[in-house]
Amino acid sequence: MEAFTRLTGRAASLDEDNIDTDVIYPARFLTITARDGLGAYAFADRAFRIKDVPVLVAGANFGCGSSREQAVWALLGCGVRCIIAPGFGEIFAGNCIRNGVLPVTLDAADVARMHRAASKGEAFTVDLPACTVQVGAWQPVPFAIPEPQRQALLNGWDETAAILARDGDAIAAFEQRQRSEQPWLYS
Repeated sequence: MEAFTRLTGRAASLDEDNIDTDVIYPARFLTITARDGLGAYAFADRAFRIKDVPVLVAGANFGCGSSREQAVWALLGCGVRCIIAPGFGEIFAGNCIRNGVLPVTLDAADVARMHRAASKGEAFTVDLPACTVQVGAWQPVPFAIPEPQRQALLNGWDETAAILARDGDAIAAFEQRQRSEQPWLYS
């Protein structure tokens, strides 16, 4: 997964609550097994189109519904690396983190201002080391993200890499001890 530190670019505004994963990536495309190219199917049943826009400002409960990871893959295929909303479907937010997309939860008033700014084409800067979003000349808006998820994004770690970073020494010590105590397992 590509590391996420800081990005700057325009944002798309999808000011609608309860956009579920079937709206983001319709079920009829689930037979496509390759990740590449799924951006072409994002919001296929809507007039809403995004392309090469790194930030999506969305409504509350974005990504609710089924657990399809293809919804995140489709957004990545459109260039989206950060989604700003008042809230997310829990599984969707986890899928975002696992795929290098930063879900930023902000209060509804800040998100409403960001919808207006996105509609005007203002530049957004999302800074994960500082945990801030800056829009145009605004004061940076802080956001919170749990430290393990923040570190995974900053370092480009998938779940296996995160486990090895956290527990790699203990795993190596166990394997070394097991090799000496039970060598027949390794022949």
